[in-house]
Amino acid sequence: MREKLSFLLGVWIFVCGFCAAKFVVEKNNLKVTSPKSLKGVYECALGNFGVPKYGGAMVGSVVYPNTNQRGCKSFDDDTLFKSKPGSFPVILLVDRGDCYFTLKAWNAQNGGAAAILVADDRLEPLITMDTPEEGSVANDEYVQKISIPSALISKSLGDSIKKALSSGEMVTINLDWSETLPHPDERVEYEYWTNSNDECGPKCDSQINFAKNFKGVAQLLEQKGFTQFTPHYITWYCPEAFILSKQCKSQCINHGRYCAPDPEQDFSRGYDGKDVVVQNLRQACIFKVANESGKPWKWWDYVTDFAIRCPMKENKYTEECSDQVIKSLGVDLKKIKDCVGDPNADVENPVLKAEQDAQIGKGSRGDVTILPTLVINNRQYRGKLEKGAVLKAICAGFQETTEPAICLTPDMETNECLENNGGCWQDKSNNITACRDTFRGRVCECPMVQNVKFVGDGYTHCEASGTLRCELNNGGCWKETRGGRMYSACVDDHTKGCKCPPGFKGDGVHICEDVDECEEKLACQCPECKCKNTWGSYECSCSGNLVHMQESDTCIAKYTSSLTTGGFIWMMIFILAAVSVGGYAFYKYRVQSYMDSEIRAIMAQYMPLDNEAEVPNNPLHHDI
Repeated sequence: MREKLSFLLGVWIFVCGFCAAKFVVEKNNLKVTSPKSLKGVYECALGNFGVPKYGGAMVGSVVYPNTNQRGCKSFDDDTLFKSKPGSFPVILLVDRGDCYFTLKAWNAQNGGAAAILVADDRLEPLITMDTPEEGSVANDEYVQKISIPSALISKSLGDSIKKALSSGEMVTINLDWSETLPHPDERVEYEYWTNSNDECGPKCDSQINFAKNFKGVAQLLEQKGFTQFTPHYITWYCPEAFILSKQCKSQCINHGRYCAPDPEQDFSRGYDGKDVVVQNLRQACIFKVANESGKPWKWWDYVTDFAIRCPMKENKYTEECSDQVIKSLGVDLKKIKDCVGDPNADVENPVLKAEQDAQIGKGSRGDVTILPTLVINNRQYRGKLEKGAVLKAICAGFQETTEPAICLTPDMETNECLENNGGCWQDKSNNITACRDTFRGRVCECPMVQNVKFVGDGYTHCEASGTLRCELNNGGCWKETRGGRMYSACVDDHTKGCKCPPGFKGDGVHICEDVDECEEKLACQCPECKCKNTWGSYECSCSGNLVHMQESDTCIAKYTSSLTTGGFIWMMIFILAAVSVGGYAFYKYRVQSYMDSEIRAIMAQYMPLDNEAEVPNNPLHHDI
């Protein structure tokens, strides 16, 4: 017992070598969209478990349970918080306290919630919700099964939300992870802070499993130049006053400069902390040598092979076993040994000194104090260490439209649309949905179908819009055909919505009923008129020899109409005939007169005519 207490004290001393350093709480934006009194953007702290939707967003309505308000017990109904089709996803709000954060998230997930918010129970700056400590009584198996995102909110915001909910108001929230990870260019730079220890329980197991599962993806991204990867190892130093103590000697190399905790937390058996430090150093050197040869991805081969071939449990965690793995991979063993140097020498090791310097946060990254830790584009990743979750986060670090093909493959789909349509709008009859599965998470976005754009919030409704909307499912409007006549409530223009056509009344979507123009006195109002209703229209008739004039809604006599019309036509024919005959007669008269005058003139040159007297040679001529 005294040895274990001494060990814990030693670890505390090692950690406190960095007590003056800074840990950064990674945050994302939380936007309250309703009610009006709470509208605004607030900060929340990402949990270090679950799957944050890096690069994406989620809109949901907040539910605060009437019982089990701390979320430490299982909710009786596993569909209690499950969203219904056409409704917003449920974001469960619980209070901090009484149990681990991870247990609250696990219970919320099993209850059907899409995300969980934990309201702090004290006025303090936001903290990072972490997984249970190693060796705790918590069931570590469920921690890796948490898939919903989680966040801690301040006490004041939590109180305001609960007050609004208690007064009957609906609280809707937009959780936005789109800017949580920077995405400045076409290459993602990421660091993986890990450890070669395989005897620290579930956390060590998760690191080994992650390396095995992620190796292929990591090597592909690195070989294609999409990423720049660097592994790192946390070490501590032993204060000078304790360098000669049993704890420092068993846990440190290079005269107390680089230390790691005892793997089994028991100095009397198994491997020591210094064995872990040496293996960490060998792995760092393998990356350094492989990187210098232009093949940094060899590191993934080594760590996975070493975990399989040289486990502590089988007492194979040795330099000899490590050498065999190095040789099998074709890495220069001599360069590795030169890089490692002499662990017993009282000098600094340049590789481990660089690792300690890198552990200190620079800029917005913050110090690395949690193992394991991923740093993507200089921001610490929060979420579970699992291939799919990590790959989505890395893909979110690429500039839009520059993501490699692996980010767009079906393997990257979240499959959230398969269950409950992802809580998005859908038209089952026409197989149209607003749910779209991407590596950035499920998106509820009204679709484009056959060049017809649907508009709406994507959750509760989507409707066709634009000039072609009536060609697709009649724009979602009412349509019916009877007796060869078709009527539609869809107008094929830039408008949206549905409106019953003239002669019908209704909502235009589900029904349009025929209007009885005769009963409602909308037509055929003249005294002699008789009205007959038809589907979508009406017919007017008149009694006796009268006919209906629709333009003036009057009845007039048939013969009057015939006489007037026929007389006018015959009169026009007579006038045209008379004008034609007169014109022809005048034409004949003019021609005949002209010919007579010409003949008389010719004959007058040769003989006097009978009716023409001689003219005396007198310049004057008087009429008789």
